[in-house]
Amino acid sequence: MNAPHARLRIPNGSSRAVATTEHEVQIQQFRIEVVNGPNRGHVAVAEADEVTVGTAPTNHLVVTDPALSRHHLAIAATPAGFQLRDLSSSSGTLLAGFRVEVAYIDSGALIQAGDTTFRFDVLDEYVSRQLSEQDRFGDVLGQSAAMRRVFATLEQVAPTDTAVLLDGEAGTGKGALAEAIHRQSQRSSGPFVAVDLSSLSPGSIEGELFGYEPGSAPGVEDQRPGAFGAAEGGTIFLDGVAELSLELQAKLLRALESRQIRRLGSVTPVPVDVRVVASTHRDLRHEVNAGTFRTDLFYRLGAVRVTVPPLRERAGDIPLLVGHFYRHSSPGAAEPPAELLAGFQRQSWPGNVRELRSAVERAALLAPSAAPATAGSVNESWPELDFTISFRESKEGALAVWTRTYVRQLVDRYGGNLSRAARAVSMDRNHLRDLLHKYAMNGANQP
Repeated sequence: MNAPHARLRIPNGSSRAVATTEHEVQIQQFRIEVVNGPNRGHVAVAEADEVTVGTAPTNHLVVTDPALSRHHLAIAATPAGFQLRDLSSSSGTLLAGFRVEVAYIDSGALIQAGDTTFRFDVLDEYVSRQLSEQDRFGDVLGQSAAMRRVFATLEQVAPTDTAVLLDGEAGTGKGALAEAIHRQSQRSSGPFVAVDLSSLSPGSIEGELFGYEPGSAPGVEDQRPGAFGAAEGGTIFLDGVAELSLELQAKLLRALESRQIRRLGSVTPVPVDVRVVASTHRDLRHEVNAGTFRTDLFYRLGAVRVTVPPLRERAGDIPLLVGHFYRHSSPGAAEPPAELLAGFQRQSWPGNVRELRSAVERAALLAPSAAPATAGSVNESWPELDFTISFRESKEGALAVWTRTYVRQLVDRYGGNLSRAARAVSMDRNHLRDLLHKYAMNGANQP
C-alpha cells in the first residue's frame, strides 16, 4: 500500500534523486528499457523509489530471459544517487563488462543481465510521497524523513488486516513496530503473540506455532493451543521468518491460505482468525533466488513490505533517541549531558537502536556525565562509594550494577536471542530471563 502521490515536473538541470521537504519526499522518476534481448521494447517507469527486474510476475519489469533470476536486480533512487543492486542473481549483473553487486549509475547507463541489455534513463519528473506528521509510531521514535516515510506507510496499513513484512538489520526496532501495528489495528483488543523463530529448534517449531494434542510430544500431557491458537482474534508476529525450513514454510503457507491449523497429533483442522506480521533481517528476494525461501510464501507475507532503515541512514534521529532513553533510564533527569550526546553522535552504531539504547542505559546508570570512548561502550567507572551503609549493602549494590551491565551486553551481543546468549555463557535460559525481568530490561526477541 502506497501513500498518496502526485507527479511534479522539474526543469532540466535542477534534478536530484531524492529531495526532502518538511511534509514530503520527492523522488525523481526514471525508466528502464529493454534495448536488446527477448523482451526488446519493454519499459518500466518508476512510480516509487525502486524498480525491480526479473522473471517473477511481481517485478516492475518482467522479462522472459531464462538466464535471469526471479528477482534479478533493483534500481533505487536514494539521497546519494541512483543505486543499482544485484539481488544475488545466479548469472549476475554487469556494467561495462564488469560484474557488480552495488553501483551508482547515471542516465544512459547500459546494464547487462543474461542475454538482455537494459538502458537506464533519468526523467524530468518527480513522484511525491507524504511523510508522517508524527515523530513516533507506537514506541518507535524517529523525526528523520526515512522513519517518517515508514510511519506514513504503517499508519495507512495498521487499521487493515493486510499482512506486513518488516525487513531491516537487527536492532532497528522491527518487533516494536509490529506491536505498534497491532495496537493501532482493529484487533487491538485481541492478543499480540510474538514468536522468535530463530530461537526455536527445528523439531519444535511446528508444535510451537500450531499447537499440540496430549501425548503428541514428550512431556505434553495437555492440549496446547500454539502461537496461532493463542493469537486468535489478534495478531501473530513471526520474527525471523527466513529461518524456517522449506517444509515448515509449506505448512505455514497452507495455514495462511486456508486460515486453518492442525495441532501435532491431530488430523482435525482448527479455524484461526489472526493477522500476520513477519520480520527478517534478510532480503527475502535473495533467499528466493537461492531456493531457500518459497516464492509463494514471500508473496503471501509481503503484501506490504516495509524496510526499516539502519541508524546510520538516519543519524539525525540520534539526539531524539538519546534524550528519550536517557530520561527513561534516569527518572527526574532533564536532558543528557552535552558531552555524552556528542560522543554518541560520533559513533556508527552497527547494532542500531538496540545498541544505542544499551549504551545510553549504561551511561545513565554508571557514568551519566561520561561520553562513550568507543562504539557502544562508555566509561563504566563505579559510582562514588557510600560508607554510610553496610559493607553487605554496598556489595549487593555493586553486584547489581555489574549484573545489569553484563546481562544487557550479553543479550545485545546475541541479537536479543535468549537461547543463544544463555548457551554461550553456560547459563540456564530461564535464569537469564529472570535477570532481565528483575532489572526491568527490554530488548529480548524471545516472546
